Amino acid sequence: MNALLVVGAVGSLAVSVLHLWIAWRGAPAYRFFGAGEEMARAAEKGSPVPALVTLGIAGVFAVFGWYALAVAGFVPALPFQSAVLWGIGGVFTLRGLVVLVEFFLIRIGRRVPPQNPWFSLTSLSIGLVHLLGMARGGGA
Repeated sequence: MNALLVVGAVGSLAVSVLHLWIAWRGAPAYRFFGAGEEMARAAEKGSPVPALVTLGIAGVFAVFGWYALAVAGFVPALPFQSAVLWGIGGVFTLRGLVVLVEFFLIRIGRRVPPQNPWFSLTSLSIGLVHLLGMARGGGA
């Protein structure tokens, strides 16, 4: 068992569940999590588009988690699982590295929503866990 990949899977699945909650909660959650005022207003007007987009994103993160579980050997193998999981780790890590820009902006006195560095650090952590899990032998 590759505990790092299991942790990565849990992280991806948690992000998926968070997106389900965001879709359910609507406009306030879209605003807090930075989806943009246009998405929030559309949700307030009853448009199904924000929820459908967010449910699609939740699905992508669920697939990320499933891939990590597959490489860890908990679910049946998936196509291109090793390459895909390296990519998933890379995507999370690159998104997380935005924290460096955020910290720089804060340092020079620019306003950064206080939750954004936390989102970035979370993404960076999930990405590094995926990459470390793969570096330590993937599903071996």
